[in-house]
Order: sequence, then C-alpha cells, then structure tokens
Amino acid sequence: MDLKEVIESTLRMKGYVIACNVTDNPQSFAYISSLAAAYIVQKETGVETIYQLTCRDRNRLALTSDLLGAAALGIKNVLALTGDHSTLGDMPQAKPVFDLDSVQLIRMIRTMVDQGVDVSGNEIEKPPKFHVGAGANPNAQPLKPEIIKFAKKVEAGAEFFQTQVVFDIETVKRFFDEIKGYNVAVLIGIFPLRSYGVAKYFDKTVPGVRVPEELMDALAKAKKISDKKKRKEKYNEINLEYFTSLLKEIKRTTSAAGCHLMSVGYEEIIPSLVESVR
Repeated sequence: MDLKEVIESTLRMKGYVIACNVTDNPQSFAYISSLAAAYIVQKETGVETIYQLTCRDRNRLALTSDLLGAAALGIKNVLALTGDHSTLGDMPQAKPVFDLDSVQLIRMIRTMVDQGVDVSGNEIEKPPKFHVGAGANPNAQPLKPEIIKFAKKVEAGAEFFQTQVVFDIETVKRFFDEIKGYNVAVLIGIFPLRSYGVAKYFDKTVPGVRVPEELMDALAKAKKISDKKKRKEKYNEINLEYFTSLLKEIKRTTSAAGCHLMSVGYEEIIPSLVESVR
C-alpha cells in the first residue's frame, strides 16, 4: 500500500503538532497495519506517532508481540483502545477477540514498561519504553459511568487521554468538573468539518454527538456557493472562526493539556487553526 498521501499530509502538519495518531482499523474497516503505518510515517517525516492498538483483533499473546515490535521500531506512544465491534465494518463475519479490554490492556502495557515482565509474569529481556494513552467520551449520557471508566484507566496507568469529538464548551467544562483531582493530561477532541456533507454525516451517524445548529446552518449556506474555490474558502473561514473560538475558550476556562485534532482529509486547515490560538 502506498502511504505517499499520508506522508504528505503529515509533512503539512509538521511544526504545528506534537505527534500524529495512526488508527487501528477504525470503525472495523480493514486498512494497513497501524504498526507498519506508524513506523513508516515516523521514519519518513520525523514526526512522532501515536500507535493506536485495539483489543478487537488480538489476544494477549498477539498484543504483547505487537507491543514488543513497536518498541523495536522506535515507537514511543501507544493509545490503548477496546476497538469498535467487527459487525460495524466491511468484514462483519470477522470474529472479534476481546481477550482483554482497554483497562486491562493499559495495565498490561504498564506492567511491561514498569516491571519488565509480560502479562503472565515472564521477564522481558529489554523492556519497552512507552507513554500510554487512553480514550474518553465527554459526550456520554449519563456521564457518571464514563467517569468511572476514566478513573479505572487512570488507576491502570494511563498517562494521557484523547477524547471523542466535542463541539461546545459547556460539554468540555462539565467533563473537567467531573475529573478534577486526577493528575493526568487530557487532550480534547476537535473535528474541523471540511464540508456540509461531512457535517451532516457526522451529525446523523456518530452516537451522542450533535453538530451545533449555528455551525450546520453556516455550512449549509456555504454549500450553495457555486464557485468551487470560493465555496472551499468559505468552508475554511467558517471552520477557523468557529473552532478558533472554541479552542480559545477551552484554553481559557479548563485545564486541558491540549487538543486532539481529527482532520480526516482536511489537514490543510491545521496550520491556520494552530496559529490562531498560539
């Protein structure tokens, strides 16, 4: 598989981001191995990668093997996730594994890093050195069960969290009110919307997330611009205005360590967006 476009996208963001996520078959659709992609992107661009690893497709033996491989390839960051169920993707007949869940995976990685042994207590000759991250969802309703999971992940050894997409400051503030007291870095998920079509799809298909009406209306009006170049410029203008304001509010009113920018097919917006809040 040619990773030319991925590498070019990463280079466009270089200097504006600390690291880039490399996803592990998101929504259970089959893509190139996240381990292979993380290594290639990091090697070709010099940008650190965050290697996403899910429990869906691997038992503890395979997870251990992949983690040792990641360490040997110079990967420094791992995001430990449960993973979307295989019935959601393009191979619904695939048998899910889920030998471990995300909390158990975090604990397993920490044991490898801190104690130098695997999940069965076998000594690792050269223990890996990873920063271990986890996921969180500020949009969860009710929020209490999500906070309980958050606490378990912190207890298991998560050093940082990347959240699901958030579009409004009140959701962010409510989440931070619930997790105050936990000494852990939290990166808030931000998803610039490159078109009205993307916004509409997102609003309809992502559980628990609603694109604000004002943003949807602005994008809908921009969609009616016939000139393709001017329409794109308007989309960029709308995104910069909306998300610059949101990011500044997050920075001003919460203890967020940063943001987790998800810019699928829209990496061009990242430099301008980052510069607007520096």
